[in-house]
Amino acid sequence: SAAGQGRSFYTMDGDGAGPNAITVVFDTFKKETFTPSKGLKQLQRRLKMQYNIIENKEGIEQSIYNVRNTQIAVFWGPREKFTKSEFAVIKNYLEDGGSVFMLLGEGGEGKYGTNINFLLEEYGIYINSDCAVRSVYHKYLHPKEVLISNGVLNRELSHAIARLPGASKSERESVDLSSTQHDLHGGLEIVFPYGATLNVQKPAIPLLSTGQESYPLNRPVLAVYDGKLLHKQGKLIVLGSDKVFNDEWLLKEENGKLLDVLMKWLVPGQEIKLNSNDAEDPDINEYHHVPDTGALASRVRCCLQEAEEIPRDFASMFDDKLFKFDTDEIPEAIKLYKQLDVKHEVLTLIPPQFEAPLPPLQPAVFPPALREVLSSTLVPSRCAHPLSASSASSRPLRPRRAVRVGEGEASQADQQMQGPRQLRLLREALSGDSR
Repeated sequence: SAAGQGRSFYTMDGDGAGPNAITVVFDTFKKETFTPSKGLKQLQRRLKMQYNIIENKEGIEQSIYNVRNTQIAVFWGPREKFTKSEFAVIKNYLEDGGSVFMLLGEGGEGKYGTNINFLLEEYGIYINSDCAVRSVYHKYLHPKEVLISNGVLNRELSHAIARLPGASKSERESVDLSSTQHDLHGGLEIVFPYGATLNVQKPAIPLLSTGQESYPLNRPVLAVYDGKLLHKQGKLIVLGSDKVFNDEWLLKEENGKLLDVLMKWLVPGQEIKLNSNDAEDPDINEYHHVPDTGALASRVRCCLQEAEEIPRDFASMFDDKLFKFDTDEIPEAIKLYKQLDVKHEVLTLIPPQFEAPLPPLQPAVFPPALREVLSSTLVPSRCAHPLSASSASSRPLRPRRAVRVGEGEASQADQQMQGPRQLRLLREALSGDSR
């Protein structure tokens, strides 16, 4: 850390930046969304070769914000309100020839809780409380991550990017060719994530818009104020997104090239060359407000656009004829019998006829099946005959052989013995044989 007039602020000198290099101060006193040590490390490495980086944490005071100590002041998404004395310090800093780079994001002042528009309105710039959204899907998933490929409002911005040290000869020729043809808004393709649009009027000049494929259509997102155009000093650049140059988006598309051009323009003494025709008549559309359909649907309103005047006697507004309960309409109903040629008689009860889904049930009476009973009963064989006297004397008396009725005999017995009479006769025959 380095000490300056009794107050401390952090300095991060670049390896290639000398004592005479331009000093850039990043304000962190207003709780900015990104700082060189938080979210802007790649930007710090990109700038430290040419600039001295200072991180101010002590406050917005004249001792820090003066042209002798710092030449470029950056406010990266302030989230606190400025006081009148702080606005006066920034305004004096601009009038003395300093450069200010102001960034804010979607939602504008309302979301960030700041009042920076109070200062920007004096220079013709106002940050809206809205959000730029891409109307068609292309390359990036979230609709708020807007890819702007045809939003250049001043052709000198494309020329400045083409004249960067790292630009190739083919890139310079393509920019020159597009400037002479009908495509005057090309030459630059950047990602504009989670940003808001601007309202720009003279003496400020819009440089970049949302393009034809984003909503709102052709609304400024980048504007510049150059005091030299009004025979004054100081430069002010306002960008509607504080995430364009952070660590996540700096290396996407041509965001890094845009940063190099803006930082080059912010250097005191560096002239911002802009096309006068594009500056006088930029190709931007009017800012139209779209009603919030979701919020309006939750409110109960009359369907008529114009309401009648309320009379003095408010009791006359009550209509008691809309509903009543009496017998005034009974005579009219009786007359309908004659008109319809219907006999007028007392109504009688019609007995209901219920549909039966199943036919009526009937008792199932049939003779029992005796197959299991006969299969376990011993039936004497019919081939045994009484012995004669001669045979009885010569042969020993043997017991009568019994056989079990098989499956075929049982089925035959089932066919012959049907009903209780056959069963009784069978039982008597069995009892006689056993005797």
